[in-house]
Amino acid sequence: MKEIVEAKFKEIFGTEGRFKTYFAPGRVNLIGEHTDYNGGHVFPCALTMGTYATVREREDKILNFYSINFDELGIISSSIENLVYNENENWINYPKGVIWALKDEGYNIEHGFDVVYYGTIPNGAGLSSSASLEVLTAVILKDMFKLNIDNTKIALIGQKAENKYVGVNCGIMDQFVIANGKKDNAVFLDTATLEYQYAPINLENEKIVIMNTNKKRGLGDSKYNIRRAECEMALEELQKGGLKIKALGELTEEEFEENKYLIKDEIRQKRAKHAVYENQRTLKAVQALRDNNLELFGKLMVESHNSLRDDYEVTGIELDTLVEEALKQDGVIGARMTGAGFGGCAVSIVKTDKVEKFIKNVENGYREKIGYNPEFYVVEIGDKPRII
Repeated sequence: MKEIVEAKFKEIFGTEGRFKTYFAPGRVNLIGEHTDYNGGHVFPCALTMGTYATVREREDKILNFYSINFDELGIISSSIENLVYNENENWINYPKGVIWALKDEGYNIEHGFDVVYYGTIPNGAGLSSSASLEVLTAVILKDMFKLNIDNTKIALIGQKAENKYVGVNCGIMDQFVIANGKKDNAVFLDTATLEYQYAPINLENEKIVIMNTNKKRGLGDSKYNIRRAECEMALEELQKGGLKIKALGELTEEEFEENKYLIKDEIRQKRAKHAVYENQRTLKAVQALRDNNLELFGKLMVESHNSLRDDYEVTGIELDTLVEEALKQDGVIGARMTGAGFGGCAVSIVKTDKVEKFIKNVENGYREKIGYNPEFYVVEIGDKPRII
């Protein structure tokens, strides 16, 4: 991939000067969905697929962006002196947002640069192509301007760019695991404190298979922000009722059931129930892995999907069909939607010797019901961002 990006850079921007190439992974969340903005736990891992960039510094203030994935848009130019969000500037609002966030935090970004990006993450699939782009840009700027920031700060900068600049109220999970990923490990993250542990994923006879609905979704114009607001309102009602909590993730299932009457709207009750129960499922799932109980882990994945379908209502017919078809197949340990929902991807754990047949059967079942094919990625767990 490095050769592809560097060749395109030379074609677009010429061969003069010194350039460097960087990589940041995508991510998949194994369990713990819509808990990250509710002060709960998540359990994602970085992937070997991700985003590449070749960059050359400029002496002026000009920013020249080019993406192999959006070849038809050509070079989109901006300036470090004009970091205003512009809907017409398409995907470059993500890297621009990172520059804005760094400058807003007092970091000195002195000059512009030419950059070519290339993502191997399917755009809009829910595998965090935007967070990968944000973290990658922050890593580039850290190196280019010798900024004194660690990987957790890079994650927070990426989140700030998406929240305050792009306008999507995402939690910290995506940027955090992309910035802090570790090969063959998932990241067990407490989103309330940002304390985390690496948990080895020992899949000796199994594979992680990601299933893409091929239904594109845009977080900004989806119901994502509405779900977040519903949880915030539910939390406020619980607090007004006397619960001394800062987040829904602090509650056990029993505490929630005892106090859910304080939430006056049935829909908000369902949203809060998912946040609480999903957090507890995540704790149980990580313990199951530590106990080498993959069967229990798979069962909790299925329970997670059912809650996202029934209580959080973020799945839809495409994701539900993928999971239903997956669970019919031999050799499947578990399956669930992953990411924000409303399209995007589901994740499954499948016995290695059954993967080929699994993909064929799920594809046929999905096409029969939905009318077009899904895509499948048999993925490996990757490492944190790096210069390549």
